[in-house]
Amino acid sequence: MTTRWLFGDQLGPHFVDDHRGPLLMVEAKSVFRRRRFHRAKAHLVLSAMRHRAAELGERLAYVQAETYAEVVRDLGDDVEVVHPTSYAALGLVERLGCRVLPARGFATAREDFERWTEGRRGKRLLMEDFYRRARLAHGVLVDGGEPVGGRWNFDHDNRQPPPRGAETLGVTEPWWPSEDDVDAQVREDLDKWERDGDVTFLGRDGRRLFPATRREALTALDRFVEHRLPAFGAHEDAILEGDPWMAHSLVSAPQNLGLLHPLEVVERAEEAYRSGAAPIASVEGFVRQVIGWRDYVWHVYWHMGDDYRRENALGAQQPIPQWFAELDAGATDARCLSHTLGRLADHGWVHHIPRLMVLGSYALQRGWAPAQVTDWFHRAFVDGYDWVMVPNIVGMSQHADGGQMMTKPYTSGGAYINTMSDHCGSCRFDPKVRVGEDACPFSAGYWWFLDRHRETFAGNRRMSRALMGLDRLRDLPALVAQEEARGDRAP
Repeated sequence: MTTRWLFGDQLGPHFVDDHRGPLLMVEAKSVFRRRRFHRAKAHLVLSAMRHRAAELGERLAYVQAETYAEVVRDLGDDVEVVHPTSYAALGLVERLGCRVLPARGFATAREDFERWTEGRRGKRLLMEDFYRRARLAHGVLVDGGEPVGGRWNFDHDNRQPPPRGAETLGVTEPWWPSEDDVDAQVREDLDKWERDGDVTFLGRDGRRLFPATRREALTALDRFVEHRLPAFGAHEDAILEGDPWMAHSLVSAPQNLGLLHPLEVVERAEEAYRSGAAPIASVEGFVRQVIGWRDYVWHVYWHMGDDYRRENALGAQQPIPQWFAELDAGATDARCLSHTLGRLADHGWVHHIPRLMVLGSYALQRGWAPAQVTDWFHRAFVDGYDWVMVPNIVGMSQHADGGQMMTKPYTSGGAYINTMSDHCGSCRFDPKVRVGEDACPFSAGYWWFLDRHRETFAGNRRMSRALMGLDRLRDLPALVAQEEARGDRAP
């Protein structure tokens, strides 16, 4: 009888509902030995795997081993696996002779995406076009083929800065799971691995914050939709130091573990709009994240091929400095960097704007090697996987693909951070100053980045205004000398 091998990110019912035979899950210590993951991520993944094993009972063989291969080889040729989520895992199952089933856990099938790309006939693969097609294909937020609310895109309504003078957004907190005996055993095992010198981790392992079971994931989703979704849209790009969660859903981690299917997630959000419980701008913004961006990134990962991870169009070669790599919040006086690294060390999570416009933007400005940046994001975030981070970092954050995904690099001076956060008010640097002791590292770094790549972006219409600004900077030579002298020192 065929055994279905489940990976640790294939934990929902849609990975087993069609299979009546035995199941296998392997907890391979080599995964944690090879790469230094965030401790909270290791805890979450192992807790989720062990909880799922307990749910499936005798039907599933749960094996703790050094490697996957030593377990799967003993089963012979009669093993199948749902398409894995990385090139490395796919190569492994193919070498082991497993039968590979189509991918699951995404709204749009890979074959459908490839048909769409063929129909583009050389046009850029715009996420907006893909997203609208997905909405129509699945009947999400559409009536009679037209978008509800009269528009496909409510981004303009969803870019508001944080409320002036507010310390928090004032919404109900996310739902937090309660740890149990499984979590206690995971923590004990991870502690032992560290004591024995088998593995090391990044960050700190506080209480588990993210769902490890389907029941927990559904509860967290319900809490978000009922109490937080209405406030999500307007301030989804804003940052408040006293409110790390804002109105974000925090369901990316359980989705990427396979505990939730994206279509059930957006259906739940659409119900809130149809019942009048949440405004269209918030619901559309959330739906865009789930069946738009998330699915798009998954398909770009496979469409571009495994070599895509090695793209480096801007020739960035500098290594990530130790203070950043180690999440050392105390190493820098730049409040945005310090606060973001501290939150990441504590939780293994910050929302998309600190990721993109603080961490990613700083790495881009400093010219850090995109392959290193991609690997770091993968290891440091609880919801980070290879398929998630390769397109997000190579294609978006670091602009390393030369504009295949995004028409312009995502970086800014300190003015953006000052507008969209409350970081700058307590920072010793001034976002309006570029040169000198008070110079904001983002304001200086932005112009330094543009100066280094002036020729690269000369033909980019979306960069023309920024490049013209370079010619008006009388202090540009001093700025360049200042930033070159900084090296990898923390600001």
